[in-house]
Amino acid sequence: MTTRPGAAVALAAFLGTAGVAHLAAPAFFDALVPAALPGGPRPWTYVSGVAELGVAGAIAVPRTRRWAGLAAAALFVAVFPANIKMAVDWSDRSLTEQLVAYGRLPLQIPLILWAAKVYRDAAPTA
Repeated sequence: MTTRPGAAVALAAFLGTAGVAHLAAPAFFDALVPAALPGGPRPWTYVSGVAELGVAGAIAVPRTRRWAGLAAAALFVAVFPANIKMAVDWSDRSLTEQLVAYGRLPLQIPLILWAAKVYRDAAPTA
């Protein structure tokens, strides 16, 4: 069963904006890449940006929307360590910046649920 695509279109726009931001201003995102990942942070920043753009595009297409909803949920789980790193790294910043950094942690839950909704609402492909 399909429903109106509003949640999917909004999620595609959200991911598309995030992807463009990763590619247009990579230095900010480089600082969030956990040191445990191999190589330098810039390739990871670019890979995550391209992944966000790819998932956004797949969500925008009804035929690929269902699997893309799952991919978006996985992407939101995959970037959680970067949010943890941001919270730890920003623990000595202003209260406002700390609230932003720590506020991103529980935000992953509604993002994952949003992606799951897109998955559930999309028509299964034959």
